[in-house]
Amino acid sequence: MKGDMGWLVARPIAHRGLHDCARGIVENSLAAARAAVARGYGIECDVRLSRDGEPFVFHDDSLDRLTGERGAFRDRNSYELAGIKLCDGEKIPTLAALLAAVAGAVPLILELKSDSFGDVAPAGAAAAALADYRGPVALKSFDPAPIAKLRAGGAPWPLGMVAQSDYEDEEFDRLSTEQWAEVTRFTHAAATRPDFLSWRASDLPAPVVEVFRFCAGLPVMSWTIRSPQQAQAARKHADQIVFEGFLA
Repeated sequence: MKGDMGWLVARPIAHRGLHDCARGIVENSLAAARAAVARGYGIECDVRLSRDGEPFVFHDDSLDRLTGERGAFRDRNSYELAGIKLCDGEKIPTLAALLAAVAGAVPLILELKSDSFGDVAPAGAAAAALADYRGPVALKSFDPAPIAKLRAGGAPWPLGMVAQSDYEDEEFDRLSTEQWAEVTRFTHAAATRPDFLSWRASDLPAPVVEVFRFCAGLPVMSWTIRSPQQAQAARKHADQIVFEGFLA
C-alpha cells in the first residue's frame, strides 16, 4: 500500500468528471474536469490508447456515442483522435491535457481501459504520462494484467481493482477460462496486491469487500452512485463513492 491514502476518501469522486448533459458538459471532457475541480471533487476518468499508443481520456471502445465519428477508438492514431470533437464541441482530451488542466488540484482516479483483457500497454503509457506529475493519482482497472504489471514495476501510485460480484455482462464473454477465474475468484490478488477496491454499488455488501475493509484495513469505493439515497446506502459498506447526476 502507498502510505497514507486519506486523500482517496476525503471528498466524493465525480464519475468521468462532473459532467452534466443539461449544461452541455460531456463525460471525460476537460469541461467536466474543470467543473469537478471548481467544487473540490476528485475525478474518476477513463484512459485508453490510440492506435499508436497515445493515452487519451475516453470511456467507450467505440467513437459512436460521444462523437460525430463512427468505428473503434483503437483504430485511430493520435493525430486523428486529436482532431475529433466530443458532442459538446470540445476535442477528445489526451491524458497529458487532463493532467495539465487539473494540475494536482484534486485527486485523479484513472481507470485503464483496453479492448481485450491481458493488454498491459495502457499501464506503460499511463505511467510514462504520470512520470513528472505531482498531484494525487491512483490507477485501477477491471483487468488484473495492467495492475499486476504496474505492481511488479514498483509503481509509486495506489493501485486498485475495479470489481463486481458477477461477470455475466456481455463485455466479459471474451474472457478465457483463466481470466474468468482470476476475476470471479480474485486469484490475481497475489500479483495485483490492490491498495483499494472499486466495487459495483448494487453488489454491496459483498464478502470480498468486507474482508478487504475490516481485515486488511484498506479503502473501498463504490460505483456508480446516482442519488443521495444510493450514496447513503453505499456508505454503509464502502468508504468512498463515485457519483454522477447530483451533487454529493
